[in-house]
Amino acid sequence: MPTTVPATPIRVAVLGFWHVHAGDYARQAVEHPGTELVAVWDDDVERGRDGAERFGVEFTDDLDALLARDDVDAVTITTSTDVHHDVITRAARAGKHVFTEKLLAPTVAECEEIIATCDAAGVRLIVSLPRLYHGYTAAIRREIDEGRLGDVTFARVRLSHDGAIAPWLPERFFDPQTAIGGALTDLGCHPVYLTQLFLGARPDTVDAVYRSVTGRAVEDHAVVTVGYPSQAIGVIEAGFVAGTPFTIDVAGTGGWLAYSDQQGVLTAGGPAYGDQPVTLPVPEDTQDAFGQWVDHIAAGTRADDNLARAVELTRLVVAANQAARVPVAA
Repeated sequence: MPTTVPATPIRVAVLGFWHVHAGDYARQAVEHPGTELVAVWDDDVERGRDGAERFGVEFTDDLDALLARDDVDAVTITTSTDVHHDVITRAARAGKHVFTEKLLAPTVAECEEIIATCDAAGVRLIVSLPRLYHGYTAAIRREIDEGRLGDVTFARVRLSHDGAIAPWLPERFFDPQTAIGGALTDLGCHPVYLTQLFLGARPDTVDAVYRSVTGRAVEDHAVVTVGYPSQAIGVIEAGFVAGTPFTIDVAGTGGWLAYSDQQGVLTAGGPAYGDQPVTLPVPEDTQDAFGQWVDHIAAGTRADDNLARAVELTRLVVAANQAARVPVAA
């Protein structure tokens, strides 16, 4: 996709190396032709210094001083989820554009306050929801939108890794106070927003089963089922204890689709596709969330669809966490 290159590079600071994707977004700030990485802040001095040294920029543990700097135009937020509201709204009030890791915030009310604060300050906010912009997602939406599946009745999305047992996932990801939740709240966000894309943002029922194989305080694998007034069912699966392939299955009254990143192909079957299953073309990925953020900053536009989906993502994650706390005994 075409890349917007502002006349003057957007100067970016990383706020927090708490999340494992902090380095990924810092690297994007270095590599994107329209941005420049200039500084790092973290409330954990050792962690922040390590991150700053990795990218050859300065470190500070004074957030107010960093946000007051004229040579910082924008920030990436990769703090713990519990402080997103505080850090993002402080950055927005200081006039800094914001790119943030999901979840946007622990509650829908906080999400809406963050967005309102950014809008009032005239800064551009976008949330990292990367799989919305992948080619297989566009291909599945194409088949649904063009009606080849008929009435869509089912979707299942599974994403898991072995970070809790390998173990390579930092222990802080299992702290219920700072991480807010476990496998569903972090990795499960991707299956959640994809299921919402395929079936609709607002299911009318949400049920969840959370378990902790490793005995930690938050779930390390989870299954959420959602039901819709249309009678469609969605199954959302996430885990930190098994490195299984990422898979998507979507079915309707007229056909079915199956995608796995193990083969990287999208397969379809049913009356609309002939007598035998066929392989469908998958387009290239579209502009990623970071690139879109740069484009919105340069154009002075708002990421309407991204922000709406970020709020609905939080709404469903909150509902799933609540459902898991009140299981029905067999």
